Amino acid sequence: MTTDTTTAPAFRYAAVTFDCADPAEMARFYGELLGMSALYSTDDFVLLGKEGATGLGFNRLADYRPPTWPDPTQEKQAHIELGVDDLDIAEKRLLELGASKPEFQPDGERWRVLLDPAGHPFCITTLV
Repeated sequence: MTTDTTTAPAFRYAAVTFDCADPAEMARFYGELLGMSALYSTDDFVLLGKEGATGLGFNRLADYRPPTWPDPTQEKQAHIELGVDDLDIAEKRLLELGASKPEFQPDGERWRVLLDPAGHPFCITTLV
């Protein structure tokens, strides 16, 4: 009789990485927004994080094409939901940081869709 003494490796959610044309610009935007600093940085990749928090990575893609949300030509593959206390105040700050606001808003009273500097859609909501 053989006894398996190996154990399964422990996994933890560490980070999400977004493709983009300019990792430094994306790190500046999200770092300022979320209070994170660069844990690792090269010309082609930046990982943001802080103690006890999940990180965000930004990877340079030579032929990066931003999503065309809500146009399905170049779909968004994922997006971040950020909880806020006040949609109007949060939107104003995000626009100052370099976000943009697409014309189409599915429910502007409950959440807002914005685009980060690389064109990735993300939402701010008071529901979280």
